[in-house]
Amino acid sequence: MGQALARAKQGTSTTGSASGKLEYNSVNEQLLNSIIRFIEGYSAKHPDEAKVIFKSALVWETDLQPSDFADDNYEKSGVELISKEKTKDDVPLLRMRPRGEKYEISVMTTEQAETVLRVAGDKKMREVRACCEATKDPMANMLGDRFANVDGEYMSTYRYMDEIMKEGSCEETDEKKAALKLLLHLQAFDNDMLNQLIKQMEQNIRLTPNDVENKVAILKKYCGEDEEKFVLEKLAYNENHNTVFSNGCRAPPWRQFHGDIAYIDVKPYDCDDLLVTASTSGYYCTEGMDKDSNQLKFERVGDIYRDLDVLLRDKSPKFAEMIDKQDFALHIEERDPNYIDTAADLDVDHDGETTARDQQHSRLQQYTDDPQKPQQKGTKSQKKKKLEPSLKWKNLGLEDRDVDKEETGKATKKADSPGRRRLRHRISRQKTPLDVEDSFSESSTESEEEEEAPDRRNEANSDLPSEYWQIQKLVKYLKGGNQTATIIALCSMRDFNLAQETCQLAIRDVGGLEVLINLLDTTDIKCQIGSLKILKEISKNTQIRRSIADLGGLQTMVNILEDENKELKCLAAETIANVAKFRRARRTVRQHKGIKRLVGLLDCGASVTSKEVTKEMEKDIDVARCGALALWSCSKSTKNKQAMRKAGAIPLLARLLKSQHEDMLIPVVGTLQECASESSYRLAIRTEGMIEDLVENLKSSENQELQMHCASAVFKCAEEQETRDLVRQHGGLDPLAKLLTNKDNKELLAAATGAIWKCAISPENVLRFQELKAIDLLVNLLNDQPEEVLVNVVGALGECARDPPNRMAIRKSGGIPPLVNLLTGTNQALLVNVTKAVGQCAEEPDNMVIIDKLDGVRLLWSLLKNQNPDVQASAAWAICPCIENAKEAGEMVRSFVGGLELIVGLLKSEHREVLASVCAAIANIAKDEENLAVITDHGVVPMLARLTNTVDDRLRQHLAEAIARCCSWGNNRVAFGQAKAVAPLVKYLKSTDDAVHRSTARALFQLSKDPDNCITMHEAGVVKPLMEMVGASDEVLQEAAAGCIGNIRRLALANEKAKFS
Repeated sequence: MGQALARAKQGTSTTGSASGKLEYNSVNEQLLNSIIRFIEGYSAKHPDEAKVIFKSALVWETDLQPSDFADDNYEKSGVELISKEKTKDDVPLLRMRPRGEKYEISVMTTEQAETVLRVAGDKKMREVRACCEATKDPMANMLGDRFANVDGEYMSTYRYMDEIMKEGSCEETDEKKAALKLLLHLQAFDNDMLNQLIKQMEQNIRLTPNDVENKVAILKKYCGEDEEKFVLEKLAYNENHNTVFSNGCRAPPWRQFHGDIAYIDVKPYDCDDLLVTASTSGYYCTEGMDKDSNQLKFERVGDIYRDLDVLLRDKSPKFAEMIDKQDFALHIEERDPNYIDTAADLDVDHDGETTARDQQHSRLQQYTDDPQKPQQKGTKSQKKKKLEPSLKWKNLGLEDRDVDKEETGKATKKADSPGRRRLRHRISRQKTPLDVEDSFSESSTESEEEEEAPDRRNEANSDLPSEYWQIQKLVKYLKGGNQTATIIALCSMRDFNLAQETCQLAIRDVGGLEVLINLLDTTDIKCQIGSLKILKEISKNTQIRRSIADLGGLQTMVNILEDENKELKCLAAETIANVAKFRRARRTVRQHKGIKRLVGLLDCGASVTSKEVTKEMEKDIDVARCGALALWSCSKSTKNKQAMRKAGAIPLLARLLKSQHEDMLIPVVGTLQECASESSYRLAIRTEGMIEDLVENLKSSENQELQMHCASAVFKCAEEQETRDLVRQHGGLDPLAKLLTNKDNKELLAAATGAIWKCAISPENVLRFQELKAIDLLVNLLNDQPEEVLVNVVGALGECARDPPNRMAIRKSGGIPPLVNLLTGTNQALLVNVTKAVGQCAEEPDNMVIIDKLDGVRLLWSLLKNQNPDVQASAAWAICPCIENAKEAGEMVRSFVGGLELIVGLLKSEHREVLASVCAAIANIAKDEENLAVITDHGVVPMLARLTNTVDDRLRQHLAEAIARCCSWGNNRVAFGQAKAVAPLVKYLKSTDDAVHRSTARALFQLSKDPDNCITMHEAGVVKPLMEMVGASDEVLQEAAAGCIGNIRRLALANEKAKFS
């Protein structure tokens, strides 16, 4: 933390001995939080390194008091507080002494520093800040001056390692090894913090005059008086400040000193005129012009925006509507046929936001290729670059009013081939506006969409291989040759390694993509097949597939799917499978009826199951395989899944699933597992008998990719009880357990552990896993695995741990320590599962001893501070068995500084599961009288009373139990009555849940010991339902109901006796 802390202290104020003060900013707050996360839990992960004694103590002024250290490990020595643990020189590892009105604290080990943070509770940030400010170089204090933060080459670590290697084995060497490990941990942590600082700095990129000019130039093209077509009425630079200085700025020099670049007048349709200042820090509005002096007011009004269009979105709803709520048509300019424009697509998310928002304009390059112009030997084709607006602006469908008329006239006079005219006609036809809702409601089940790849073009003077220029020559023959020359050029082009990126980009750069797509419109089968074979290979490149979509190639390929030639259909489907890797392409396939045609390819009759396969059958099977590949790519869209179901894909996929060909099964199962996220598909997979086929492929196939897709399909389908039973009945649990031994294939491991997790929800399946010794295999996967695997492994262990013998098996396999260590993670899904697993393990007293020893309960308690309500609820549920089975549970709970106040505060949550779990935890905490007194002081009674009007039976059960426990302290019974909690409890007796009846009867029995509560109960009609419950089979319910009725009756008798006396 030396370099990172030194960076944070730069430029800060100094006091006294020149100890730098940390500024209060987001960067330093992030740095301090990182230090806290590093120290917390360090002793559990690295116990030996945490005990390494520092060369000199870390000393700072603290806000803590000696009374905060209630642990037996500390004692008072006069006015000082010292730890019982000491160094060899009899120096306490922790010392707190008075210093003026506050105390000064010094620590000698990382373990003691962790203790200070634990005691500090909510004040831990203040303590870490004070320590960092008071310590010039923490590395030097902890490990000695040889490891101080210095400039230049750093060789201390290597020399220290050399010393250790030369020394023999002794106690001093062991101490040095521990110190070296601590050093390496600190250096790794310091590098992580520096990387965070670098990322933070990268985000603070400042605007330049060129950026402002480009943005204004783009927006100017789309300003006009017609508000149905344009986004703004007017946008121009301010007339008073329109002079461009040598540095590109339009602001006066004295304002450039403040960062101003230019001043922009904006006239929206739906709000007042805006005067926007473009500065190096961003765009913001000013007060406008002073009417008296006609001078600009430079004072900022409102927030600073990083982008001009973001500011305009905020100020003008009309502007935002034009950008977000239209399906813009791509406007293609009429250009010289020898010029080709390509642009990276700004894909649109399902919520309407662009996935490449930071790209405000695309650089579209034009390449000249005039076959009539002789080329000089040794020279290369020249390229022209032109700045164009991004597709986000071009998609407005507006005519480019700035196109030079003279250039347009010249372009129309040039020769234009019929094929190129057809290409432009097809593009303009397919780019008309489509249904708004259909275009912008696209969703995908992919974890991450394919990111926008940078548009890389080879510079004219770069060193390119000879294949690049040879391919460009072949493209010329494609453009200008006859039919025979075209076929020969296509065959020659296929001889190149089209999987190589240089060859792929060579075809694109010289305009070959347009020609290849144009050939698909011809009637010559050989030309179509040759073109598709090339497109199939090069469409594996991200940039190429986007260019194919931009040029309208998908629409043509969708039309080819209805051709009678089976080879042609196969190639078209395979190419669609490659191109449909991003959202816009999948949407295009659906909108041009491609889903229905692809589903039609799956119908290959009885060929797929026939034992004797003819050549014609092989072609049918190949067509179905290619159709399945394309549907697999398209199925990542929710709307495409619905379209596939409506087109009848499910029974066809079920038939193909019985195939013996692995190359057929992989895309079929891949499509099914992708679609299994929809409930309708899960039902169909179960009812169509596909579970049996999936299990059979798991058992018989050796192909790991097929096994992975089968396991993933089971993972998604096993949410339903019927599916879990089918997996067990068909023998699917055995191959799933067997897959746990494939530790190298992480994707397969994630799918298998996920399937085991969901299958383990059924107790019958857990028994089979127990027989297969799957618990030991799962425990072995708790270390050195990615989070995707860990989430599933821990989830499976949590389900298995509901069975008592499995809790013992987890302990004997050494699973408790790694589970507790995972409590310090940050993955929310993993935290939910691991808290559940630890909670289930804590039901076993022997397991609880280990959990307590590893400080697991404290870690669970700290998770109550997590912002995720699922994590809070899961942690609270896990705390319940920990309290029940811990020795001296009351003392353990009180040792958590601020813990009781924290858990009572969670009763303010709006999530029912959090409330139910916290009520259950409070019911266990209240068993200890001292803890009950503390939570009463924290206001637990009115908070519980506020929840009594709930209708959720699970919350009712634990709420009533908590109320029953809290009644045994002081005047809590009276307080519940005054908070009007009694009458709502009576309504709980109408529930159909026996557990609610039991806890409610206990609560009413405790409350009935107060006379006023008895009157309230009687008026609410409690007697009749309680009389029925007296005859229940549950003895606890019987006793509580009878006791409550007895208290009410005794009060009534006392009243009667008082009347007659």
